[in-house]
Amino acid sequence: MTVEVRVEVRPPWPFRLQRHGGKDGVLRCRDGVLHRLLHVDGEPVVVRVAQPARDRVVFGAAAERRDAAEYAIERMRFAVGVDDDLRAFHDRFRFDPLIGRAVRTLPHLRVRRRPEPFEALAWAICEQLIEFERACEIERRIVRHAGRRDPRTGLWDVPSAAEVAAMGAARLESFDLSPARAIALTRAAREVACGRVDLHDPDHERGWARLRAIRGIGAWTLEFLALHGQGRFDQLPAGDLAYRKLVGRLRAGGRPSARAEEDEVRAFFAPYGEWAGLAGAYALAGASRFQRALAA
Repeated sequence: MTVEVRVEVRPPWPFRLQRHGGKDGVLRCRDGVLHRLLHVDGEPVVVRVAQPARDRVVFGAAAERRDAAEYAIERMRFAVGVDDDLRAFHDRFRFDPLIGRAVRTLPHLRVRRRPEPFEALAWAICEQLIEFERACEIERRIVRHAGRRDPRTGLWDVPSAAEVAAMGAARLESFDLSPARAIALTRAAREVACGRVDLHDPDHERGWARLRAIRGIGAWTLEFLALHGQGRFDQLPAGDLAYRKLVGRLRAGGRPSARAEEDEVRAFFAPYGEWAGLAGAYALAGASRFQRALAA
């Protein structure tokens, strides 16, 4: 018997649901409603998210157990950032010389997160040092060949840590992942699957230390996990090419080919302290809007 759970949320800060799916094929948008398949202790849960009014966001979930449906809704609330109260950030930085204009004009902006932190970790490893579109194609292959599908809705879920660990590096390489990254992902999945790394543990640093011991997992991967999988606004993926380009251009007077080093990016956003990750998202959004205005 299927249980339907519905929760209506009134966001504490301006919010706008991002009505588009993800490039890995697991999040879909149909008629303005987001649909996502999640698994809770192995049980499939289909979650829907809609925003019928500016001040109301509605979550619905269908599962065999009520507690599984409620947990899946909790994870999707985290993923879309509906419960984030960003007043302190906006009060502090709305007149900042770099991001102030974007902060004032885009109060609804959120850092897009993954509902489960292992997804963020796995995709961060896939996206290391390669073109984003190629990484997305690898992620789609992993989902289609090793993910979990709901036959009723056609939705897919990312493989669990245990499933990725069981695949092994050779199978991951068959999806066009490089040998080094395939080994790193397999080892990381084993750490999570066996419980040596608990990505939901509030003491994030302890898990990061174990993951950092895996060859091929560095600062960028852990910062990506922290920001997009664990909700840590104080972490910025400083090695990301988009940030290296942005900071390089700002430091070089707008020269398009300029690139900053990872440490330079981290130092550039250090003044934003506990909000560095969100400040970075605003800096990229502001630069994008400015470039579109120039092209118009």
